[in-house]
Amino acid sequence: MAAASAVQSATAGSQSGRRDLAWTITRRARIEGRRETISRVSEEILVVRCGTVPYEEARVAQRWLEEARQEGAVPDVLLLLEHPPVYTRGRRSTAEELPMSVEWYEAQGIEVRDTDRGGLVTYHGPGQLVAYPIVSLAPYGDDVHEYVRRLERVAISSLAAHGVEAGTIEGLTGVWTKGTAPGSGGVAGEARKIASIGVHVSRGVTTHGIAINVNNDLQPFEWVVPCGLEGCRVTSLGRELGAEQDLDAFADTVVARFAEVYERTPVPTGAGELGLDSARLGVP
Repeated sequence: MAAASAVQSATAGSQSGRRDLAWTITRRARIEGRRETISRVSEEILVVRCGTVPYEEARVAQRWLEEARQEGAVPDVLLLLEHPPVYTRGRRSTAEELPMSVEWYEAQGIEVRDTDRGGLVTYHGPGQLVAYPIVSLAPYGDDVHEYVRRLERVAISSLAAHGVEAGTIEGLTGVWTKGTAPGSGGVAGEARKIASIGVHVSRGVTTHGIAINVNNDLQPFEWVVPCGLEGCRVTSLGRELGAEQDLDAFADTVVARFAEVYERTPVPTGAGELGLDSARLGVP
């Protein structure tokens, strides 16, 4: 009864309650069956390639994995996926970041969703690699800032491995190409945002993460105020290199860099092994 109540709360307003309940029961059974084996190997991080997943489904998946991680039922998990077109509004978002009405954006085929991550409004869409680590912060001294710095390093080193030099800008979130700070007046030489970071931490376990622009359409960024900065320019790996990139190969690099930076052993894992197949993660 408690599990059903929790699922209903997590999926309020959606049309997927029955599927989420079935998924939860399946997930619990499979995790319980693997608990003794999994919990002994905390240095592992299970890497799940999820394909394209609606934003709300990914949020539900993260919530259940977060709970399982808090219970010690699973080791760290890294979800890699793409989203259908969606704007997400973080906890600090303001109405001014979406200049047009929600109905206007939806008419362009883009959902608008509120979320519990930090940060402001951002866009997710096909061709953008999204990485959601469900990770215990205990090995990192429960230091959220250190965790975020490491996420930045993952993105920066992954981009460098594919030929794009990037870094951070003091006072701004995310990862940017080399150049002067946005709004400094020299538009031609200004840095362009190539990756967004927004995290949420509950009882020492992280959700949400990082989105790196690889091949995605950049036009939707022009219809909002990304990062809360007027005139902020956004780019992608493909735009910087002048050609479409291999998203799977880039994802391989992100996994390798994540494992190095966070000192984890990546273990490729099917969605079904974690009971996530009923949520259509990684299922055609």
